[in-house]
Amino acid sequence: MNPPCVLVFAGADPSGGAGIQADVQAITALGAHPLPVITVLTVQDNNRVHGIHPVDAALVLAQAKALVDTVAVAAVKIGIVGSLANAGAIAEILRALRQRQPQLPVVLDPVLASGHGDRLSQDSPAAIVSTLLPLATVVTPNLPEAAALCGDGTPEEQAARLLRDCPHVLIKGGHGTGTEVVNRWFSAAEEQAWRWPRLPGEFHGSGCTLASAIAARLAQGRAMADALSSGQDYCQQALASAYLIAPGQRMPRRGIRTENQA
Repeated sequence: MNPPCVLVFAGADPSGGAGIQADVQAITALGAHPLPVITVLTVQDNNRVHGIHPVDAALVLAQAKALVDTVAVAAVKIGIVGSLANAGAIAEILRALRQRQPQLPVVLDPVLASGHGDRLSQDSPAAIVSTLLPLATVVTPNLPEAAALCGDGTPEEQAARLLRDCPHVLIKGGHGTGTEVVNRWFSAAEEQAWRWPRLPGEFHGSGCTLASAIAARLAQGRAMADALSSGQDYCQQALASAYLIAPGQRMPRRGIRTENQA
């Protein structure tokens, strides 16, 4: 059978650990087919981002249109966008897709900065997220991103603000403390929490890995709770098997096979 296709908007990472490279590996590992549209060229290694060069919005639009005019898209994943102009181009594509597929799942990973706080956009990251959030099905902020987008407050309060624009919110607890990482899903109808052992060290591209895994599962027709659970299981195992290419952040081993992979 032909695998379902996931349209991906993200940046290129020369280290191969995050962005488009992470998305392609995760989506492929879970049995879907990635359609990668590059939004930003970056200068980075496995630890720091040294420069960003957003792709011209017209080229982002042209890349995506060439795909959506000929390929059936089963889900969309959005990572680093790079500029407000690019956000507008992506929004145009999403609105056109939704005219044909009103229930098309869109996973928005609201990447505001690198793990070390390096800038990833030439415009306001919060303004970029605001442009795309109303078009997303699920948004996956980590704790610092939730605070930056919503202000201080409990996860329940932050999720309530995001739910005004997006029907599903997964607040990731990787930046918290304690022996467990707690990821919490909020929607209008239900809430659920997952607890994972906190792994030692730091990882490059963990957020990209999780968001892409969720998108792959949604593309395969899984319900949201199942897609979130399966995506987290895959991501946790990829992190547990991570490896080093240089001192610092480890690379998730995205080619692993999990019990929940089929």
